[in-house]
Amino acid sequence: MAANHPILQLIKKDLLLEIRQQYSFYGILLYIAATVFVLFLVIDEPEGNIWNGLFWVIQLFICINAVAKSFLQESRGRMLYFYTIASPVHFVLAKLLFNSALMLMMSFISLLLFFALLGNPVQKVTPFIALVLLGGWSLSMVFTFLAAIAAKAQQNAAIMAILGFPLIIPQLMLLMKITSATFNPALSIQWNDIALLIALDLLVGILAVILFPFLWKD
Repeated sequence: MAANHPILQLIKKDLLLEIRQQYSFYGILLYIAATVFVLFLVIDEPEGNIWNGLFWVIQLFICINAVAKSFLQESRGRMLYFYTIASPVHFVLAKLLFNSALMLMMSFISLLLFFALLGNPVQKVTPFIALVLLGGWSLSMVFTFLAAIAAKAQQNAAIMAILGFPLIIPQLMLLMKITSATFNPALSIQWNDIALLIALDLLVGILAVILFPFLWKD
């Protein structure tokens, strides 16, 4: 992909905006550190299934704070400007890629803090890290898609909550089911569940590419 490709230029724009608004980035880091530290004070080193459940619930809230704002922070005037210089497909793909990278970084940071403060009950560390990165990507895909829809509605928060609940709860349950095998040496990782998760992520990406041009024209 050429350096002047529209997708790369849009990703660069989001990166520069994130650097300029550093309070948002550091606010998310503070949220992660404070939340994990409070859990450390309350429950010290939880057992595996509780550790796993707490980790993914926190990933959900991290994603809401880090990713869901991606479309909501774009003003109407700025969206009109992007409308004249970029295609809707390039725009939504740039958002999906940037948010995926951001969430992968946040997931890795939160994982390190969990290991440092809440112990490491994970028996299969390398597969678990890979699943955490896959899960972070999955959450970012869903919430980027929801943010694109919510940004075009008057009741942004309500729309995201209504649309997000039936999508995110099955995804969280699937992630917890897959990663639970890494806490028990006797259990094997179900690759068909991983394939299902990846298929759902690809479906969300395809839907975003197909539906966003209609929102773009609104």
